[in-house]
Amino acid sequence: MGIRSVRLDEEAESALAEIIERTGVTISEAIKIGLLERRDSARKMRKKSPSDFFASFDLGGGGYTIANARESKDALKTKLKNKLKR
Repeated sequence: MGIRSVRLDEEAESALAEIIERTGVTISEAIKIGLLERRDSARKMRKKSPSDFFASFDLGGGGYTIANARESKDALKTKLKNKLKR
């Protein structure tokens, strides 16, 4: 078991005092509970890649696009050729 010295700003000190008053736990218990809850939430998080981030958006059926990004140059050439043939 380690001993730590921690400096708290006014906001954290006030929050700690309120937690102790409302729950009746000791300072050590309150800090331990907070650390364990933070650890659990950190475990649930995973590093998201940019593709994970953008995949979370529902962009619908593509709207005004004529092709997906990988095929856009070829699709644009084809569309322009068809337009000029008219």
